[in-house]
Amino acid sequence: MGDLKGVVFPPCAVLCALAFLYKVRDLRQHRRDPALLALIAAFLLKGISFTLSVPAVSAGVDRHSGVPNLAALGIHLLGGVSSSAAILVAVTYWVHPARQARPRARAWLIAAAACAIAMVALWLAAEPRGHGRSAHYILQNVANPAVGGYTLLYATAFGAGMLEIALLCRRYAKAAGRQWLRWGMATTQIGAFCCIVYCANRAWAVIAVRFGLNPLQWEALTPIANGIGILFLAAGLTMPSWGPQVSELRRRTGNFVAYRRLHPLWRDLYSAIPDIALSPPASARLDRFTPRDIDYRLYRLVIEIQDGMLVLRPYMDPETAVAAARSARTAGLAGENLDAAVHAAQVKAALRARKDNLPMADATSAAAPAADEDGDYRGEVSRLVGVAQAYTALGRRKRSST
Repeated sequence: MGDLKGVVFPPCAVLCALAFLYKVRDLRQHRRDPALLALIAAFLLKGISFTLSVPAVSAGVDRHSGVPNLAALGIHLLGGVSSSAAILVAVTYWVHPARQARPRARAWLIAAAACAIAMVALWLAAEPRGHGRSAHYILQNVANPAVGGYTLLYATAFGAGMLEIALLCRRYAKAAGRQWLRWGMATTQIGAFCCIVYCANRAWAVIAVRFGLNPLQWEALTPIANGIGILFLAAGLTMPSWGPQVSELRRRTGNFVAYRRLHPLWRDLYSAIPDIALSPPASARLDRFTPRDIDYRLYRLVIEIQDGMLVLRPYMDPETAVAAARSARTAGLAGENLDAAVHAAQVKAALRARKDNLPMADATSAAAPAADEDGDYRGEVSRLVGVAQAYTALGRRKRSST
C-alpha cells in the first residue's frame, strides 16, 4: 500500500503546487480578494499534506522531529480539516455577496479551529511516551478509543466541509452567470464527492475493527479517492481563471483553421482580381501558415472573397448552377453541402469565363452565391468555408482526371 501512495501522492503534491503558483499570480491584481486568498491557502495546505503523505517523507519527518506520528497529525490537520475549510470559504465568497459570505466564512473557520484543537488533544492523549511510530496511524491504532475519536472527528470535519462544498456547487452551478464558473463548480462537486468517499472509508475503519475486520484490506481506496478528488478539485477551483483562455485559444484556432481553408479560394480570386486585396501579402505561403493577427486577417479574407464574387457575378452562368446542382444531388449532397458545391462550381466557371473575357449575355439574371441573410459574421465564415472546401475538391477532381 505504501508503494501505491508513493506513486499517487507525489503527482498530487505537484498538482497542488502548480495550482498554488497559478493562483498566486492573481495576487498582483486582487490582493484583498478573500476567495483568492482562501484558494491559495487551500492549495498550499493540500500540497504540504500530500507531500507528508508520501511514506518516505512522513517517516523522515517523524524520525528527524523525534515525535512519532507527527506527520500523520500534519496530514490530517492540513490536508483535511484546514484545506476543506479554506476551499469552503472560497466557494462561499463565490456564491454569496460579501456581506453574507463574511459571517458564514468566519463560522466555518472557527469550527475548523475548534476541531483542530480537539484533534490535537486526542492525538496527544493517544501518544504515551515511548510509543513507536505507525506506518498507518489511524488504521493500526483505531482500536484505541482516543484514536477512534480522533478518526471520527477528522472524518466528520473533513467530510462535512466537502459535503457543504458539493451542495453549494450543486445549488449555484446552474445560476452561475459565467460558463466556466458553472463548469468549475460542477467539476469541484465531483472532487468533493471523491473526498467524501475517502472520509467515509476512514469513519468505517472505526466500525470495522469492532467486528474484527482489518481496514488495511481496502486502504487502496485512500490514494485512489484522494488522487481523483484533488484532480477534480484543482481543475474545478481554477477553471474560472484558465477556462476563458481555453475558449479564446479555441476561438483563435478555429479562425486559423477557417483561414487556412479559405485561402485556396481567396488565392485564385486574388490572382484573377488583385484589386480585392486591401494590402497584398508579402509572401502568400508565409501568410497562410502564420497565425499572427488571425482575427483581422480572417475578416479581411472574408471581405475580399465577397468582393471577388461580386466582381465575378457578370460571368456566372445560371446553366452552370443547374448542372452543378444536378451533379451534386446525384452524389448524394443536400442542404448546405449542396449549396456549397453549386456556388463553388459557379465560381470556378466564372473565373474561367473572366479569363477568356466571356461575360454572360444577361448578366443581371446571373445568380451570385448568397451572403448570410441576417448579417451573422460567423455564419458567413462557415458558409464560405463550405464553398472553399467544395472549390478545392473540384480542383483535386480536375487534376486527378487529367
